Amino acid sequence: MKNVAVFCGSSNGASNVYIDSAKKLGKELAKRNITLVYGGASVGVMGAVADAVLKEGGQVIGIMPSFLEQREISHQRLSELIVVDSMHERKAKMAELADGFVALPGGPGTLEEFFEIFTWAQLGLHQKPCGLLNINHYFDPLVELFNHMTKEQFLQEKYRSMALVDTEPNRLLEKFNVYEPPAIKTYMNEKQT
Repeated sequence: MKNVAVFCGSSNGASNVYIDSAKKLGKELAKRNITLVYGGASVGVMGAVADAVLKEGGQVIGIMPSFLEQREISHQRLSELIVVDSMHERKAKMAELADGFVALPGGPGTLEEFFEIFTWAQLGLHQKPCGLLNINHYFDPLVELFNHMTKEQFLQEKYRSMALVDTEPNRLLEKFNVYEPPAIKTYMNEKQT
């Protein structure tokens, strides 16, 4: 695994634990010589994870739409900043560059990014691991929702298990190393074949 995309908030969150854990992930990525691919901002959890990778001598690629870069929130010390035209292009570029995806706590944008990439995995558009770094139990309600989707038969268990969850960056990245994607989603059943 050479590059990991991280989806996360541009806010600090209500507790220092979010920034501290983002820094811990950044240090772990640098230690493993994994390049961070992220949204390119210098603020919030996004800035914290990028700063930690850079502080440890690691590589960081930021991908930012031009309308956000013009608001002067882009990180100025990245290994590389790629400016794109839209949010759609940002996500496509992150998906292209990354070998795996981690969501840290964030708002609707973070969840939207995670769900899109998770859905792409379910449809077989990529076979890369998707993980939730469950800092401060932030993703507990989402994990419960996945369980509810499975129970109500809107999500098969083999796809539910694609959402790798851990509270520690090193353990989550170890899960990435042994991840094996399930078979591609199909609507055919055995009776129809």
